[in-house]
Amino acid sequence: MTIKYIFILLVLFFTACNQTNKQGDTGQHEHPDQAEHSEAGHDHSALGHNHDQCVSDGMPSRAAAIAESKVTVQGLGSDNANMIWVSGGTFTMGSKEFSDTQPLHEVSVNGFWMDEHEVTNAQFARFVQATGYQTVAERALNPADFPDVPRDLLVPGSAVFTPPKKSVSYDDYTNWWSYVAGASWKHPEGPASTIKGKEDHPVVHVAYEDAAAYAKWAGKRLPTEAEWEFAARAKQENMKYYWGNVMKPAGKWVANIYQGNFPLTNTGEDGFIGSSPVKSFAANAFGIYDLDGNVWEWCSDYYRPDYYKNSPKVNPKGPNDSFDPAEPGMVKRVQRGGSFLCNDQYCERYIAGSRGKGEVSSASNNLGFRCVSDDPGPEKN
Repeated sequence: MTIKYIFILLVLFFTACNQTNKQGDTGQHEHPDQAEHSEAGHDHSALGHNHDQCVSDGMPSRAAAIAESKVTVQGLGSDNANMIWVSGGTFTMGSKEFSDTQPLHEVSVNGFWMDEHEVTNAQFARFVQATGYQTVAERALNPADFPDVPRDLLVPGSAVFTPPKKSVSYDDYTNWWSYVAGASWKHPEGPASTIKGKEDHPVVHVAYEDAAAYAKWAGKRLPTEAEWEFAARAKQENMKYYWGNVMKPAGKWVANIYQGNFPLTNTGEDGFIGSSPVKSFAANAFGIYDLDGNVWEWCSDYYRPDYYKNSPKVNPKGPNDSFDPAEPGMVKRVQRGGSFLCNDQYCERYIAGSRGKGEVSSASNNLGFRCVSDDPGPEKN
């Protein structure tokens, strides 16, 4: 019975990654404050490749970058973070690869500032020190919210990736996720772990309201998914990945994703098993880092799989409410970018235009965020 209840907690808290082919209802909301696609040696037959699941040579020349998009401001906001100016523009949003990223549609966004990299442990620590903020994962649980769970199991914690010891089905993500009591941004693997020496890694175990609270403190906001995708594409269309059309340009990994046989063995061929320090890989053409892999990033939009059918063409901010056919009773927001746990066997949500989703009170050790700002751009100063 104890395992059952731990799994109940896990389902309630874990940032759901599994995507669905089902379609839901539609709405609008106000903005809140492959040639070398598969690695040699991957055995897809044992567990089955589910392309629509996840919680997600030929590199374009940098000479194609738009010069004004490389304007950087140092120390914008209370968090004193470097931000990159992203000139507005029009692009084709979405992907043909997944059911919830269709139809492809033209979108225009205004210019905005975006954090140069994901919010780090050091930055988040300054926020906590300045405000005394306590994350969702650190707070006591209200028994009224979990009437079917024994009170002795209602302890603060979060979801931690825990590799199984043998092959498991991809149909049940609890096969590799555990609800770990005491896991939080300060203790990413559990109470015995620490962020010492990882000050420049992205902060994790951040629920949506945690990210929103940080953004408000910094005088910023979370990006819309349209802004996020526009920044990730860096004005380059028709690319399979944000970095190009080949998984490993010139035989090199260009993002922190999972290598090996998921979820059993991460070979760490890219140099990292878990998260990597921000800016460990090259920036995109706009000068922004880690928009692929490393950790998932919260966006402000509510999640609905069919939203793109009715998305506004100018500055879309997502639907009025959330609906996920896989878990219709849960409120979810969009996540973008994939993480160090995504690979071509299970979660390919680093593919350009792909989406993730997460229940708003859930967190995990592969989930973080970055901020954007509406401060005037360089052409208005």
